[in-house]
Amino acid sequence: MFEEKKMEMEIGGRTLSLSTGKIARQSCGAVMIQYGDTILLSTVNRSKEGRKGADFFPLTVDFLEKYYAVGKFPGGFHKREARPSTDATLTARLIDRPIRPMFPEGFNYDVHIVNTVFSYDGDNTPDYLGIIGSSAALMLSDIPFLGPVAGVVVAMKGEEFILNPTPKELAESPLNLSVAGTKDAVNMVEAGASEMSEEVMLKAILFAHDNIKKICEFQEEFARLAGKEKFEFVKPEIDETVQSFIDENGGERLKKAVLAIGKQAREDAVNDLEDELLASFTEKYIQENELEELPGEIEGEFKSYYHDLMKKFVREAIVYNKHRVDGRKTDEIRDLYAEIGTLPLPHGSAMFTRGETQAIVTTTLGTKQDEQLVDGLNEEYYKKFYLHYNFPPYSVGEARFMRAPGRRELGHGALAERALSYVMPSTDDFPYTVRVVSEITESNGSSSQASICGGSLALMAAGVPVKSHVAGIAMGLVKEGDDYAVLTDIMGLEDHLGDMDFKVAGTEAGITALQMDIKITGIDENVMRIALKQALDARLQIIGVMKNAIEAPAELAASAPRIYQMMVPTDKIAALIGPGGKNIKAIIEETGATIDIEDDGKVSIFSNDGETLEKTINLVNNYVKDIEAGEIYQGKVVKVAKFGAFMQILPGKEGLLHVSEIAHERVANVDDVLSVGDILEVKVISNENGKVSLSRKQLIAKPVKESNKKSSEETK
Repeated sequence: MFEEKKMEMEIGGRTLSLSTGKIARQSCGAVMIQYGDTILLSTVNRSKEGRKGADFFPLTVDFLEKYYAVGKFPGGFHKREARPSTDATLTARLIDRPIRPMFPEGFNYDVHIVNTVFSYDGDNTPDYLGIIGSSAALMLSDIPFLGPVAGVVVAMKGEEFILNPTPKELAESPLNLSVAGTKDAVNMVEAGASEMSEEVMLKAILFAHDNIKKICEFQEEFARLAGKEKFEFVKPEIDETVQSFIDENGGERLKKAVLAIGKQAREDAVNDLEDELLASFTEKYIQENELEELPGEIEGEFKSYYHDLMKKFVREAIVYNKHRVDGRKTDEIRDLYAEIGTLPLPHGSAMFTRGETQAIVTTTLGTKQDEQLVDGLNEEYYKKFYLHYNFPPYSVGEARFMRAPGRRELGHGALAERALSYVMPSTDDFPYTVRVVSEITESNGSSSQASICGGSLALMAAGVPVKSHVAGIAMGLVKEGDDYAVLTDIMGLEDHLGDMDFKVAGTEAGITALQMDIKITGIDENVMRIALKQALDARLQIIGVMKNAIEAPAELAASAPRIYQMMVPTDKIAALIGPGGKNIKAIIEETGATIDIEDDGKVSIFSNDGETLEKTINLVNNYVKDIEAGEIYQGKVVKVAKFGAFMQILPGKEGLLHVSEIAHERVANVDDVLSVGDILEVKVISNENGKVSLSRKQLIAKPVKESNKKSSEETK
């Protein structure tokens, strides 16, 4: 019934297998990929026809987490998988980025790639397997594809690199590096690192690429075994009438327009010229062909060629003349501005501006209750530090609907969060939950890197004891044949028309985050080395500007909650909480503080001011500290008897004030001296076998006898 074909290889000390012909046989390409006991199904399909007039490649990549893969039930009322988690969305982006540039130029068929996690063993993560599986499925399909592409993950232990580490190994590693590429070059990098040098990072990337080559060769063998014949795709030629009209009437004018200084001025100049040329061409074309209106496909070709010509002029100016559209040198940063205290009420706030890209970033400090629950195929956990990135349409002068955060917002936020996470203090040193929010108020490229710089400033302004400032910079590449130029601090147009977006973030000591995306099939070691060197120079320059705004963490903001941590014996936790939470609720109601109690006895107390914090600490201590002989307490009479009074000296803890210890003189009747509800200071004189004996008379002066008083006066 099935014509299953399967191949295996050893990589990273485990067996990687690819199989096809048994599952999802109606797809253009389908591969079951297995590594350990982790199994993914990668499928690819295309539309029957291309999109007419489309000036982009309509590729969609989905990554589906199935909770049954780890024997879990989905959360929520409906108990079924719904919208993808943040991690699933980021994994889909990770797969998309190295796959997207590997299609022929002008290919405009809809392509849909779906990666479904059927089984997950908890050790072999499905992210890089999705890259391999998607590439293998494309290699088997009839879709034209310039692959294969493969992905791996690299960690470190000591000075040794670990290929495809387990989540536990990653958590203990100073490096978390994902790399994808072809046999010839690297075309995607995603990394987080604990202030790693450029040289070590480059070695890790090259180590990854050595293993990527092996997996690509494995895919080629598999494609020869089970692949389909590719259908031939030829990029449609531009109508000669369109091409000659634009060249003759707008070529030189477009060269000048793309060099206009300022994003808005440049866009206006380019768009106004396009509108003028299109109107003139439309009139001429209609008259010559005796039509009523310009055919849609001709208008599409006109706009496509105009865009391609603009791209050509910008790229040639950069590569051959080292001239960027805004007049900067290839290694020059746009104007910088940094400030803190931009907003009066947030715990920390800052504004960072680089050219026409601007971010207003805030830091909010909270309690354990503000931690973010993260659930997925791995065990659920809580995050104490997280960063949210927002990109409203007004930041680029557009009018469109405001929607929930999409893949862009999640991806940029994750990158900025990763860059800053490596300088955050430990929970023991700083037990707050920390939320950073970046609002992009202007954008002309590198807004994620502006979020990193602004986030670093806002954290210091809030008094978070971060190790040092973190700055980010985006590097670009324009490559024509064997000639190329590496650009520092690319703006939006250079990102759009260039070949590389290489983001590097870090401190003065080293790299904390890296992200590289390529629009060509890949780049070599030399280009990466140049980009990393220029990025380091730029990063140090930016940190200098940030230090002028704030050099070290400030005092904790007055509006931030105060926190105190203490350890209590685990056998005292029940007494602190009380039956049904009675005791802890009473403390919270009395003080308004927030109290978190952990199983190991760690108690965290949060309050809005120091006075309330001190009061709460005392109340907690009353429940957990032991009664000690010699200590003085303020007690309350709870019961009176003939032989003395029982007094509560701590919550739930009583002692006996014997009649003989009430006063120095003889007390005939306790009721004559004490009543229920009386409050007085007493001293613990013994605490043996759970019996607490109290004394009041030891705290009051002994009266002088009358006879002694007279003798003293006669002596005088």
